[in-house]
Amino acid sequence: MALSETLDRLLYRADELRALLETAEGAQIGVLAKELSELEPLVERVNALRAAERARDEAELMLADPEMRELAEAEYYAQRDAVPVLERALRLSLLPKDAADAGSAILEIRPAAGGDEAGLFAAELFAAYQRYAATRGWRFGLLDYDESELGGIKGAVAEVEGAGVFARLKFESGVHRVQRVPATETQGRIHTSTVTVAVLPQAEEVDVQINEADLRIDTYRASGAGGQHVNKTDSAVRITHLPTGTVVAMQEERSQHKNRAKAMKVLRARLYEAQRSQASASRSADRKSQVGTGDRSERIRTYNFPQGRVTDHRIGLTLHKIDRIMQGELDDLIDALIAEDEAARLAAEGV
Repeated sequence: MALSETLDRLLYRADELRALLETAEGAQIGVLAKELSELEPLVERVNALRAAERARDEAELMLADPEMRELAEAEYYAQRDAVPVLERALRLSLLPKDAADAGSAILEIRPAAGGDEAGLFAAELFAAYQRYAATRGWRFGLLDYDESELGGIKGAVAEVEGAGVFARLKFESGVHRVQRVPATETQGRIHTSTVTVAVLPQAEEVDVQINEADLRIDTYRASGAGGQHVNKTDSAVRITHLPTGTVVAMQEERSQHKNRAKAMKVLRARLYEAQRSQASASRSADRKSQVGTGDRSERIRTYNFPQGRVTDHRIGLTLHKIDRIMQGELDDLIDALIAEDEAARLAAEGV
């Protein structure tokens, strides 16, 4: 369907809803009002686009008049440039929405290949996301932080809360590779290590139904680099979801009850994301966005410290400002990934 036809139908439906509301009664009022409120932002964008198109066309006609040309030129070029911008914004608005995009997320980071160096970089990357969250005004709540003896981590999990968190962080999922001379390297050789990142949409109980009979819950003594509560009580909790084999362990809190609650939150997020991934694969098995699947087995980015650069392999973007990126300045990377995903979805949907 052509865009103009889609927009005509959208405007027609909005007018129809306004007319129906004049005679609606009872519960029907709420249903109609809700649909209209969802359409009204789109209607405003349609009206803005068509107003710009009319102004452009009128100014273009005036260009043929020598007396009006100078006056019309500025208006024509301004509206000519505005139309594609308004049209793209409208096309994006018409794309199917991911309900999880507007919400919060669970961030998990774990060292993969590279031993102690992987653990050290995992801790630095976790800190970079924490700084980024602070710049966005998001709440960064620590769920678990398993520190290693050298100051790295064996794994860390955080709850990142705020509007649109998942939409901005979801493309960070995957394998992050680091190339540098480790602090433990005595001969100055560059090592390559990897860290896995998972960004999961925060799930509520209504999103995922978990049967208690499907859970095996084990308790054990916490372990780590140190701390008052380590190895003193059986406060750590490991929950296994038997149908899927998903395992979540938590030991950050001294309270077994609190660790269990945190583990359930992460388990729910993992199961929710697995459901979403399965549904998405069945809907569009033949499509894969250039920015990737978000699978943690996929290498997505390289941090090369000797050359001071960060390269995102999915979109071929290289930035020579690794220090600033590790300080949490991630917007250039994230904005580029979002733009690439939007372009791919526009092309796929043919909106």
